[in-house]
Amino acid sequence: QVQLVESGGGLVQPGGSLRLSCAASPTIFSIYAMGWYRQAPGKQRDLVARITSSGEINYADSVKGRFTISRDNAKNTVYLQMNSLKPEDTAVYYCNGHYLLFDYWGQGTQVTVSS
Repeated sequence: QVQLVESGGGLVQPGGSLRLSCAASPTIFSIYAMGWYRQAPGKQRDLVARITSSGEINYADSVKGRFTISRDNAKNTVYLQMNSLKPEDTAVYYCNGHYLLFDYWGQGTQVTVSS
């Protein structure tokens, strides 16, 4: 069983930055495709960014140029650097790990962008 634990959420003003972290244990972390998803109240959960085991990355159009996903396989951790945050980025952010038929989710971390 893989456990994913997110951290780094919080309240930030528009234009500010946050860095989310997701620690995975115990697992052969490097084989997993890792992703960040978000869900705003009353909306579906959508992909924000994803990084495969080989390092291929894709982003939602709404965050391109502002968010950066990265992974550190030695630390079993995936990161999401979020810059130039907007009120519409407000949501619960979830970490996801995927390999073949296996799909794991973290508990989520709240990100609120407000002045």
